[in-house]
Amino acid sequence: MAASAAVMIPVVFFLAFLVASPELALVHGQPDSPGFVSIDCGITEGKTYSDPSTSGLVYVSDAGFTDVGLNAGVRPPYDAPDMADRYSTVRYFPSGDGVRSCYTLRQVTPGGKYLVRVAFQYGNYDGLNSTPAFDLYLGVNRWATVNIAGAGDKYILEAVAVSPADFLQVCLVNTGLGTPFISGLDLRPLRATMYPEATVNQSLLLLSLSRPSITFGLNRYQFWPAGYELFRYPFDPYDRIWQRYGNIATWTNITTSNDVDVSNITSFDKPSAILRSAVTPRVPSNALRQFDILVDNSTGNGIQGFIPKYLSAETVKIVAQGSGQHTVLLVATPEATLPPILNALEIYSVKPMTELGTNVADANAMMTIRTTYALKNNWMGDPCAPKEFAWDGLNCSFPSSGPAWITALNLSSSGLTGAVDSSFGDLKSLQYLDLSNNSLSGEVPDFLAQMPSLTFLDLSSNKLSGPVPEILLERQRNGSLVLRTSNNPNLCDNDASTCELKKKVNRTLVIATVVPVVVATLLFAAAFLILRKIRNRQDQWMENNSRLNNPQDRSNIFKNKKFTYKELKLVTANFKEEIGRGGFGAVFLGYLENGSPVAVKMRSKTSSQGDKEFLAEAQHLTRVHHKNLVSLIGYCKDKKHMALVYEYMHGGNLEDRLRGEAAAATPLTWHQRLKIALDSAQGLEYLHKSCQSPLIHRDVKTKNILLSADLEAKIADFGLMKAFADEFKTHVTTMPAGTLGYLDPEYYNTSQLSEKSDVYSFGVVLLELITGQPPAVPISNTESIHIALWVRQKLSEGDIASIADPRMRGEYDVNSVWKVAELALKCKEQPSRERPTMTDVVAELKESLELQVSYEMGYYSSAPSSTLNLSATSVDLHSDAQLSDHPGKEALPELQQLGIESETSIGPAPR
Repeated sequence: MAASAAVMIPVVFFLAFLVASPELALVHGQPDSPGFVSIDCGITEGKTYSDPSTSGLVYVSDAGFTDVGLNAGVRPPYDAPDMADRYSTVRYFPSGDGVRSCYTLRQVTPGGKYLVRVAFQYGNYDGLNSTPAFDLYLGVNRWATVNIAGAGDKYILEAVAVSPADFLQVCLVNTGLGTPFISGLDLRPLRATMYPEATVNQSLLLLSLSRPSITFGLNRYQFWPAGYELFRYPFDPYDRIWQRYGNIATWTNITTSNDVDVSNITSFDKPSAILRSAVTPRVPSNALRQFDILVDNSTGNGIQGFIPKYLSAETVKIVAQGSGQHTVLLVATPEATLPPILNALEIYSVKPMTELGTNVADANAMMTIRTTYALKNNWMGDPCAPKEFAWDGLNCSFPSSGPAWITALNLSSSGLTGAVDSSFGDLKSLQYLDLSNNSLSGEVPDFLAQMPSLTFLDLSSNKLSGPVPEILLERQRNGSLVLRTSNNPNLCDNDASTCELKKKVNRTLVIATVVPVVVATLLFAAAFLILRKIRNRQDQWMENNSRLNNPQDRSNIFKNKKFTYKELKLVTANFKEEIGRGGFGAVFLGYLENGSPVAVKMRSKTSSQGDKEFLAEAQHLTRVHHKNLVSLIGYCKDKKHMALVYEYMHGGNLEDRLRGEAAAATPLTWHQRLKIALDSAQGLEYLHKSCQSPLIHRDVKTKNILLSADLEAKIADFGLMKAFADEFKTHVTTMPAGTLGYLDPEYYNTSQLSEKSDVYSFGVVLLELITGQPPAVPISNTESIHIALWVRQKLSEGDIASIADPRMRGEYDVNSVWKVAELALKCKEQPSRERPTMTDVVAELKESLELQVSYEMGYYSSAPSSTLNLSATSVDLHSDAQLSDHPGKEALPELQQLGIESETSIGPAPR
């Protein structure tokens, strides 16, 4: 539960008690085979060594646990010879490795409980003498912010976690404050009965906060006299690090040489030297030992009348809720003649694991695919979660409860080689799979037809061979699967005999090609002469065409808004000046007989649009007219030639104005950007709401928003538009089309197109207008993230200036920019029904423009705003020496400065 201004932090105290005699005999145990994983990050691959401080635990290289990052050694004076070996090297993760870099630990059992420990020492390994800060994640949930204070400081973080899968991941996330690095990583299996507060839904994070009287930051304490500063394995069979609490003048130590019965507690499964020493106030007595355990001076969350048994360990667990300072007191009862006693103490914060990862089968399949095809990009950690770190090329479905599922995977042009791996078949919720434009070889596997959710499969442009499985062809015929297999020279789509015939034909073609090559060489010279003669004739034709200023030499070329190919040649001076090129084809500048400029878009030979589709759509679009839509003046359907003729926009397109050469001249003001956004939104609103058959654009982007000389914006390029027939039809089913970065993931996943797909794309346009950034924002020389993710990360810091285009020089109303930023992110909501309509968008933009106008007129000043930071505030746990209100006369005071900060703080760590 949460307070109004701070997150409540449940803090768990584990207190162990026993009765001890004043004898001291510390026995060194023998190591067993605990199944630990001990990683020294940064040492050479294949290297191992035995750590003498832990009776020979073997440390190994991290090469088998991650395949990104680089190794380095710490520099003098931070490479002291008495330092533990694991602090002498690091693995660091430059920005080119992506935002998230992960270790995957495979030696785990689903549902198993583990202690996870990470260690850090910067040691000026990079020679920059600049200490970094970065985030640490346990699986898909944030663990802590590692903030390195000094180059020689050593830090350790520990967590008790339950693994939801057969692997456990520890990830470092670059937050822009320096390069993440790590020195060591340990995994220690725990018994299922230990730490019952740790479940699959919440972990326990050992607090790491320094106290003045101790050396290290770990808040796990033992109470041996001076000289016994640190206990690890084998004294603790789970290799927990217990440090000495320190000297308190009013305390004394009592010890025993006898084994302590641990049958009543789950923290130890065998007698331990850690429990053979205790601390007690200096009050001599020899009768009843009984005391109360109070939290914040109250018995409501404590224990009354606790009596420890002689030589029998017991554990008391107390949860303190809330931020602020807490007090834990051990107070003798009025009947007691002996003071309280304490043997060991641990302090954990309870961390809810609210973020759910990808379901285990999908996650394992994707990690296998990553390894098989040596794919990296940002493919680190969990494939789908957290959403801001989701892997490029895939879409995920996030149910309201339960793990994420992968629904689309696009690996087109990813350099894949070899066979189609069987792991693809483990993606049971996959609907869309694109493996085109790679070098995949071998036969098309049968398991692709057994994928229950698959509705789109693109295997085109590979090196696949043999017959296409009949079951795939049958699914293609019955309409349950869109299958693309073109441009696989050795692939055939029926029986094996036809495939064999195709191979023979291919061999024949290879032989037959030799003669044509020789003939082609002889013909080349003649062709060259012919082409030169043709060019001379074209130049003469162009010269004659320049005389077209005489009206008697021209025909009425735009009668009925249908042009012939010959007329288009006249309009464009034989297609002299190409001003653009897109998926439909090249665009040429032309002039009508009245001198009006036009843009003539010629369909290329590679365009997928058919003759009938083109003609029907062109005739439909000539009836669409709005001041914020580029006017379609006419079209051409002349034999094989097809073209669209639009009005020419002198201001170019918005993409170039924001980021191209045009942007360098006069940057757009926020007022101008708002007006462009409003104009564009009104154009889309007309398409969605006012056309007799509502239209969906399908390719809304800054390149398709054209500007007049006075910056009036108009939506262009209707070549991809589709109509949805009536008010009862909310979507049309069509294969995904559009531009990456603007393409609606829901449309991409389901192939169900709605007007909300345009709303999604327009949200990206709004973000570009605010930031001046492209849809893929570069964060390094090799990596980029989607603009929406970039904006969300920046806005989480509460500063609008961090995303506003600096070329606007701060001349904007802050509330106006905030309003548009929030609107843009609403346009990208999932599911699409949560997005606003274009009518809503128009209304919001009008209000934002009004705010900006008022700001410019001086009649409006934005109220100061602040953001409520719901991250955990500092919590200190320390003693309270005022015991007059309690009936007890003797207490174990001053569990001094057991500071509890949020999990974002870490203190120096033991050796």
